[in-house]
Amino acid sequence: MPQRTAPLAVPRPKRLPVDPYIALLLSTVLVAALLPAKGAAATVAQGATDAAVALLFFLYGARLSTREALTGLRHWRLHLTVLAATFAVFPLLGLAARGLVPYVLAPQLYPGFLFLCLLPSTIQSSIAFTSIARGNVAAAICAGSFSSLAGIVLTPLLAAAFIGGSSGISAHALLDIALQLLAPFVAGQLLRGRISGFLTRHRTVLGRVDRGSILLVVYTAFSAGMAEGIWHKVPVPRLAELLLVEALLLALMLGLTSYGARRLGFGRADRITIVFAGSKKSLASGLPMATVLFGSGAGLAVLPLMLFHQMQLMVCAVIAKRWARTAEPAPGGEGAAPGAEGAEPGTEGAAPGTEGAAPVRAAAARPAAPPPTTT
Repeated sequence: MPQRTAPLAVPRPKRLPVDPYIALLLSTVLVAALLPAKGAAATVAQGATDAAVALLFFLYGARLSTREALTGLRHWRLHLTVLAATFAVFPLLGLAARGLVPYVLAPQLYPGFLFLCLLPSTIQSSIAFTSIARGNVAAAICAGSFSSLAGIVLTPLLAAAFIGGSSGISAHALLDIALQLLAPFVAGQLLRGRISGFLTRHRTVLGRVDRGSILLVVYTAFSAGMAEGIWHKVPVPRLAELLLVEALLLALMLGLTSYGARRLGFGRADRITIVFAGSKKSLASGLPMATVLFGSGAGLAVLPLMLFHQMQLMVCAVIAKRWARTAEPAPGGEGAAPGAEGAEPGTEGAAPGTEGAAPVRAAAARPAAPPPTTT
């Protein structure tokens, strides 16, 4: 009898390294370009956006576990290093990029580029990449939480100081930040003990609410941008130049965080955490903040952030996988088999602060998760 031959294995196509949430954001931009909100519809959309942003930051505050953040203070050197990279080195590089205007970086894009440099770090993608690379996941959870918390105060202050009148950021805008972002965040923290159970039971639904709210923010911002004629202000060659400058920015931050963490004597697992938490910027925090700070100019302001966000995910996914291949398996310890608390695909865009609500001890119990698909 003729022997049966096994069917040839057909290799599956690799998944495109495109963040599905970014695809949704870009689709929202396209809808805003074709069907922008005008007149009364624009007024309604702006009111809905204001409410959505307040809800977002209320949920951020309710999800952030203050107790676990305080527990993570034992890694204070690591957290200070991440905060220094996020709110000192990044802004300095952003200010240095002023010398590229107008030769390499378009003047109308520079305020958004500088705003990008002032934002807090991501949480979930930092945790997920740290997990894949077998770094210190518990420290990544706390570092991201501290960064998000500090960003609510530091980002508006830095934006007012460094961007200032060129984009309309004023004392009134800072007051709006306090009322629309900080007050809901504090309210969420105060009510966390009463509603944490509800948030846990409805985590999936609330995650969709978060992402939907951010899509509404993008639609409103770009609808206003259409009225200002932003696409006539930014030709394609200027966008290509922006991409090159952002690629250089990301490369510098990856190199500086890696070199700095090594010189400061951190172990391998902590160095991984510092590189991933200190080199990225939060899309989920930046979009609502830009809406409040830049008003009708938010469309141009968020373009650099959206491009940088996708770039950082693609590059860091490659780096994390490379580190994972060179990691030495260990039965325990800080780099053993960390899990990605909150690393489920499609959730990072939902809420910076979500992971802070998950117990840190659970991070050491789960296997490494696949790369994140959002912020």
